[in-house]
Amino acid sequence: MQTLDWAVLIGTLIFIVLYGIWKNKNPKNINEYLKAGNQSRWWTVGLSVMATQASAITFLSTPGQAFNDGMGFIQFYFGLPFAMVIICLFFIPIYHRLKIYTAYEFLENRFDKRVRTLTASLFLMQRGLAAGITIYAPAIILSVVLNWDLRITALVVGSLVILYTLVGGTRAVNMTQKLQMFIIFSGMFLAFYFIITNFPNQISFLDALSIAGKAEKLNFLDFSINLKNRYTFWSGITGGLFLSLSYFGTDQSQVQRYLSGRSIRESQMGLIMNGFLKLPMQFFILFTGVMVFVFYQFESAPLNFNPKAILTVKESKQIEEFSKLEIENLETQKQIRNLLLNNGSSKEIDALRKKESKQRDIARYIISKSDPKQETNDKDYIFISFILSYLPVGLIGLLIAVILSASMSSTASELNALAATSTIDLYKRNYRNKTEKTYLNASKIFTLLWGLMAILFACFGNLFENLIQLINIIGSIFYGTILGIFLVGIFNTSVKGKAIFWAAIISEIFVISLFTWDKIGFLWLNLIGALATVFLSLFLQNILFSESED
Repeated sequence: MQTLDWAVLIGTLIFIVLYGIWKNKNPKNINEYLKAGNQSRWWTVGLSVMATQASAITFLSTPGQAFNDGMGFIQFYFGLPFAMVIICLFFIPIYHRLKIYTAYEFLENRFDKRVRTLTASLFLMQRGLAAGITIYAPAIILSVVLNWDLRITALVVGSLVILYTLVGGTRAVNMTQKLQMFIIFSGMFLAFYFIITNFPNQISFLDALSIAGKAEKLNFLDFSINLKNRYTFWSGITGGLFLSLSYFGTDQSQVQRYLSGRSIRESQMGLIMNGFLKLPMQFFILFTGVMVFVFYQFESAPLNFNPKAILTVKESKQIEEFSKLEIENLETQKQIRNLLLNNGSSKEIDALRKKESKQRDIARYIISKSDPKQETNDKDYIFISFILSYLPVGLIGLLIAVILSASMSSTASELNALAATSTIDLYKRNYRNKTEKTYLNASKIFTLLWGLMAILFACFGNLFENLIQLINIIGSIFYGTILGIFLVGIFNTSVKGKAIFWAAIISEIFVISLFTWDKIGFLWLNLIGALATVFLSLFLQNILFSESED
């Protein structure tokens, strides 16, 4: 990174933090701190909802996902627009009518304290992990590619987020997220423009589409009925729907965004805005990854995009074997490039691509042989490697600012929500006669504590497969059960607290067992968890607890 890149990066991050502090308006009570005084307009709600979901993982991992596997990941979001409509019709009116601070307060109104505590605890477990991952994701990648210290990177990012979130609460989070989304979109559009304008002169945008299509990178619909396939039309429209329902309808990090709306209508319009824009946004990010794939058809790509993995193998006994493979791979890439530029046959190109893919598989095997602990999956490094290798000075700093801004926006929402749930559902629920100032101070203390825990996790975390998948896998393990509790609470008045409590416990054990069994795609866990909780609660209520009452 050059001096200009550092200036752009540091200037952007400092501006975001100062803007968040300036806009906080010194919250005087718990309502202003946790619900921004119910003054957020619909566009603020919509952008805040989008920014909460669009973490650094989105911009690091999603392009790499498309580079390797094509556009199929977009099916993950097919259920999202339908979820937005359902939440607007059924969830938001209830939340606003009850004037609650967290989604889990509704559960005590509907069931009992035990169900509320269980659900809040499930949220705190999975979102506490997610908060660490949203800091860890950019920290681990940037520490590798820029040779930054992992712990210092995590500490700096986490501390900046804690600063304005602790001072300003929900209003500071919402206002900074609007600014962060502007920075994120600007950076991504500039990167995309640079990619398509730097293809060889004889390769037009339509040619690039043709190359991507023939490489099967534009296939984004899979109608196969195979439960092991992670991303299909059916898993997206069912499992994706239930995941989105649970995430946007019951996850406090999202609920808190639209609870700050001025009215039911403002909250609903904000969510509908997210429903309209989220799918195109993810499509664009994936499509950017596909264009990076096309770009590398005309530029030499490393055999593995993880520089630490390359360094590890070159310092081992496998250096000769790996170096020979590198030379072979560069020759294969050169042959593909020549065929593409000279209108070679698709059959020859396909054969060479299969050969190159096999070479990359062999490279991963050699890396793991040189160091079994070394991460061989390089999906998360593809986009950042492209940024650092090919983008002009200044734009590099902006794109890294995009990644860190996305990390900060998601982490801020998560810390804000974790603090709200800890304060309202655990502390205030058990200590009712405290002053407003006491609850306000408790919220700030919980913000700090959760922030420190997230930083600690980020400093000692570990890469797992593809980060964009990891964050969704963690959610899928818990979200189905949580959603099932809310679905019963909203749509079935006959089920009481004892039945839903034990149904949720059994359902969560079942979902974790299925995940451990590893025979079905993780998206299906959302559907299975929700349905298991609903039907088990009906069974338990009618068979075991029909004559008893909590």
